[in-house]
Amino acid sequence: MKRVLIVAALALSSLAFIKRPPQPYRVVFDLTSRDSLDQKAMVRWISEVTTSSPDAKIEIVMYAKGFELVMPDKSTVLPQVQAAIKNPNVAFRVCAIAMKNNGIDKSMLLPGVEVVPDGIHELVMKQQDNWGYIKAVH
Repeated sequence: MKRVLIVAALALSSLAFIKRPPQPYRVVFDLTSRDSLDQKAMVRWISEVTTSSPDAKIEIVMYAKGFELVMPDKSTVLPQVQAAIKNPNVAFRVCAIAMKNNGIDKSMLLPGVEVVPDGIHELVMKQQDNWGYIKAVH
């Protein structure tokens, strides 16, 4: 009996040395501010993540006033956003509720920006799917 327990303990402890497959790098950013410092931070983080991990999946979910990041006449970092939109691993998603509440039409957004029915729901679903979550504030 003692031998069986020792063998079982050794077998269980050896599981700690088995490597799990690497998890994909996926992060969703939550942007609610129109603040230019938050916009600059957002594009800086996109650049840093895509440079250090080119295969990383990034999603920026914007609601409240955060959608100004992807409005040509309001964005303080327009060239950087336009460049990031071209990356197939980066998605910009704007909340339809926030757009309605602020009188914004999809035509006022940069081409390539997606509209989701509810930005908060989008964030919750990403977190439930094991995406990392970052609230974009400076």
